[in-house]
Amino acid sequence: MSLEDKALVHTSTLFANPFDLADLEVFDDATLQRVCVGEHASVPFEILALSLRDAPESLLRRIAHCLSPAQWAQLQHVQRRFCPSQEDVEHARRLLLDHLFWELTYWKTPELYEELTEGEHLHPEIFPRLAPDIHAKEVLDVGAGSGRATIECLRYGAAHVYAVEPSPGLRRILEQKLRYMPQPSRFVSCSGSFEDLPLEDQSVDLTLSCSAFTALPGQGGEPGLSELKRVTRVGGKIVLIWPRYEDRAWLEEHGFTYVTLPMDQEMRVRFRSQKAALECARHFYTYNHEVARYVLMHQSADIPFSVIGLNPPCEYCWLQV
Repeated sequence: MSLEDKALVHTSTLFANPFDLADLEVFDDATLQRVCVGEHASVPFEILALSLRDAPESLLRRIAHCLSPAQWAQLQHVQRRFCPSQEDVEHARRLLLDHLFWELTYWKTPELYEELTEGEHLHPEIFPRLAPDIHAKEVLDVGAGSGRATIECLRYGAAHVYAVEPSPGLRRILEQKLRYMPQPSRFVSCSGSFEDLPLEDQSVDLTLSCSAFTALPGQGGEPGLSELKRVTRVGGKIVLIWPRYEDRAWLEEHGFTYVTLPMDQEMRVRFRSQKAALECARHFYTYNHEVARYVLMHQSADIPFSVIGLNPPCEYCWLQV
């Protein structure tokens, strides 16, 4: 390990959030409204207000368009009431950008997100188990990303797969992957979200989501589950692949049945190279020094999920509609 690498794994932060306030303009209006000022926005309103002090005029106009007149007046009142220092403003912006880190990653740097997910191989028995629900069926993949589940559904013989993904960059990567697949008419890519799916009632046999749906409002939750049920035919299934550990109780309360597949050996994230592994460690596992340390100490591009601190992707849950 070089002296530079030794210094790297002992610093308090391996990677500074690369985004700045102007990057919020990468979002379309619907996404900007949802993540910043919507009912389930993760950003406290006061943090948003302070962050926007002396913001670019173009961003202020778009934020104002997302707000009601009363909300805009409230935002301006917060800015006047606090009289923040520049240090306060910068701190608020850091909090805002940290809240929006993943959304900005999907929209601004989709290729880097693709580099992460292509190494996160699912348990090899998940899709064989789901094959009877996929073959010759109408399938919806929500939060499709760059196509991890979409591609598997096509391989397992789905009649059609509708891939819903809000990020234009991730949709572009997915469409490029599928450009040369046989029968391209079996695949449709479109924008949408868990709370607003662009499909008719009872239009698919299987609705699935891979490592995207959560119990949190704005990332699925009650509104999202209602939408998944709306578009799924009676007798069809909703399948959530690799659900978060912390959502298990919520999902079981809503009638989901869990399937945990056995592992012969510990599951790992398998990156295309050691360089790619280290880049993703620096970007996505900023505060977990063990990930970068493991890559450098073992000179390996394969990292156990236990080192990363994630439950391995060996579970899915299902609900019959």
